[in-house]
Amino acid sequence: MVSTSLALGLTVAVLVGFTVVGLWFSRGGVDSAEDLITARNSAGQGRLTATLVASVMGVWILLSAPEAGALYGIGAVIGYGIAEAVPMLAYSSLGPRIRKMIPNGHTLTEYAYVRYGPAMYAFVIAVSVLYMFVFLAAELTGISLALDYLAGIPQWQTAVLVGLFVLAYTGYGGLTASIVTDTVQTLVILPLLVGSVAFAIVSLGGTASVYQGIQATNASLLDPGFVPGIRFGIALVFAVLGAELINQTWWQRIYAGDGAAAVRRSFRTATVANGFILLLATLLGLVAVGAAPVVTEFGSQNYNAGIAFFVLLEEAVGGPVVIGVVVLALALVMSTTDTLFNALSSLVTADLPRLLADPDDRTLRVGARLFTIAVAIAAIAVSLRARSVLRLFFVADLLGAAVAFPLIYGLYDESLTGPRALLSSVSGLAVGSAFFPFPFGLHGLIDKWLGGLLPTPDATYLVPFAGAFLVSTVASILLAWHSDHDFDLSSLSEEITRLEDPSTATDGGAPRESTDGKQEEWSR
Repeated sequence: MVSTSLALGLTVAVLVGFTVVGLWFSRGGVDSAEDLITARNSAGQGRLTATLVASVMGVWILLSAPEAGALYGIGAVIGYGIAEAVPMLAYSSLGPRIRKMIPNGHTLTEYAYVRYGPAMYAFVIAVSVLYMFVFLAAELTGISLALDYLAGIPQWQTAVLVGLFVLAYTGYGGLTASIVTDTVQTLVILPLLVGSVAFAIVSLGGTASVYQGIQATNASLLDPGFVPGIRFGIALVFAVLGAELINQTWWQRIYAGDGAAAVRRSFRTATVANGFILLLATLLGLVAVGAAPVVTEFGSQNYNAGIAFFVLLEEAVGGPVVIGVVVLALALVMSTTDTLFNALSSLVTADLPRLLADPDDRTLRVGARLFTIAVAIAAIAVSLRARSVLRLFFVADLLGAAVAFPLIYGLYDESLTGPRALLSSVSGLAVGSAFFPFPFGLHGLIDKWLGGLLPTPDATYLVPFAGAFLVSTVASILLAWHSDHDFDLSSLSEEITRLEDPSTATDGGAPRESTDGKQEEWSR
């Protein structure tokens, strides 16, 4: 435990430091709504890789990942590592295709509107915004719980401080500010994370002592054949893949890269880096079970698996390391929170022209910033009541698992229609929801309304996540096969245009020939 005043002062200092970096390096670089939300072609491979890594590494990796390790053991450790690697690998191929098919795009929702029509568009925007909102709330919940536990800082103070400072630089500098701060945050996060894990293990007497502690407390967590752990690990792959495929964060960065090759290489590098980081973070929960008083019984008044890493720190190490972890946690939460603010802002900015009659550039920027502020306030309110970051994430992941494949499939198949994509998504969501162990007693309440028709929820989450993803996938493919619809995929590049000049069209980085034979120039 560190003193409240020291931790609060350190919190403010870290927040101010990153805010100054974001404001300074984005000054003069955001002259339009287009600049605010895309930073198009501005990031080389190094910076793009850094922001792909930092955008994943929210404070949740110190909370939900160790929580998963503490509950489900080695299966969760391996599962989380694979789960975070697979989406990055998918985007290494998907990213260049998005740039090619929609060279002047901004968001996944504008693609959904043009490709599938208003009904599927409304569903996708609702799911995407809700997912990112829950993600944001989970991040603020995580940092609030961590600093309350480590230093006694009231949760509302942490949530408000983080929200205000991150809003300050993202509201001004947009995606440019986020990418710059992500680069710095990655340089801070990686050594602190590896150092914290190494120091904790050394303090506990080394790997042999750690293994013996886990063996004595709950040997099943170390068993590769532990069925709940295997089921949970597989469930994570479906959950995270589905969620990341509807995450606007990655669509923004696809366009921020300075070329298709940089996008491809950066996502491949992030595949390895993000997989390793999550494997390491989940392992912390397993270590904590054998070395600290971690309570893993759901419903118990003393349940603390959600902060297993911090319980471990208090048990194993002293003040200086805890201070380093406070800095680590703040860098983590800022790296993801600014990403989410920008992603939400980009959705609103790109979609406002559909709601307003010819809005000017200033209206787009103001609207995006006001919406982001409103979402931040709501997320802070939710964070003050939530207790488990892992379960918050899973509610959002269920939505992604149901809609991801139908949404992405339309980039490759011309036969799938909007109504059929929507039907596929809703079918997957219905199946997943039926088996999902909703928090706060909602599953029991819904079952009561339905007269006891719901099946028993799956505590390992495999059936709900795999069911949602696979049902929507199979339904999409079958419905496309039996469709005589023939959507012209080339129309995506014609109908989705830049905000500042709808007549401009490029191929995602290189100039192309205009209709009169003259070459159009890149307009940044």
